Amino acid sequence: MNPIFNNRRAWLGALASALALSAGAAAWAQAPAFPSKPIRLVVPFPPGGATDILARLLGEKLSLAFKQPVVVENKAGAAGIIGTDAVAKAQPDGHTLVLSLSNSLLTNQFLYDKLPYDPQRDLVRIYQIATAPLVLVVHPSVPAKTAPELLQYVKANKGKLAYGSYGIGAYPHLAGAHMSLTQQAEMNHIPYKGEAPMMQELIGGQIQMAYASALQAKPHLDAGKIRALGVTGERRMATLPNLPTLAEQGLKDEAYRITGWLAVAAPAATPRPVVDRIAAELRAACQLPDVRSRIAAMGFEIKDSSPEAFDAVYKQELPVWERLIKQSGAKLE
Repeated sequence: MNPIFNNRRAWLGALASALALSAGAAAWAQAPAFPSKPIRLVVPFPPGGATDILARLLGEKLSLAFKQPVVVENKAGAAGIIGTDAVAKAQPDGHTLVLSLSNSLLTNQFLYDKLPYDPQRDLVRIYQIATAPLVLVVHPSVPAKTAPELLQYVKANKGKLAYGSYGIGAYPHLAGAHMSLTQQAEMNHIPYKGEAPMMQELIGGQIQMAYASALQAKPHLDAGKIRALGVTGERRMATLPNLPTLAEQGLKDEAYRITGWLAVAAPAATPRPVVDRIAAELRAACQLPDVRSRIAAMGFEIKDSSPEAFDAVYKQELPVWERLIKQSGAKLE
């Protein structure tokens, strides 16, 4: 083959590559710097809850890091669907984010036949802030002092007991349904519109057991109005260090080892450099001592995350949640 032709072809290829790189660099240079305006942090739940408190805490730190206001917007309704859908359909420039629970970012796709967004396709996962283990609590009338004793008790009282949750398809429903099914207990599930009314009914004895957040349960535990038997997840809670996990007590099923979580996501087409910048600033904020102590006091376990780490956790947990929801028979419209 003609060496002159070969050299010419190589030279043209190199020129084309250089021009492409130059064009890409020019396009990036012309793009507005991020952030170029206030950032909207959507919380798809009402004000005052744990997610809202955490969003405002992190929003304050991110405002300082980005040198732009971070405006927390509560856009509640339909188990987090309304606010999450608004973010999924927002301009993918990093200026609209959602801080939500695992229900709107993961489990709702298995509960609803007609979800207006696809959490896997329409959102990019940025940072898993914390996991949210729960406390298994019972009314004082329940004689069980440990989780294995509770299993024996519900089995021996078939059809006589009730457990509460703060919504169909929420973790307390799925874990309670799993316990009822595996022990053939035929427990009655009572869903409430929120965790606070669930706790009041437990204190009043209308239900016998529930899975609750440490934030809601601890004051009533300290007052002796309810009893804690264990915590979900793989590690003990910092705020309840003497309470063993359910797994430590021999309850090894995945239903007792998995937890919900709190995380940040953005519209799917958000540029990767922007995603990485947001993740880096979230990680820095979550390492601050005052943020760490506040998260621990709420009963959450802080995570050292990244987009890649969050993706890996998401893909690992996806089939577990799908199995638990199918087992429970939960369906929503």
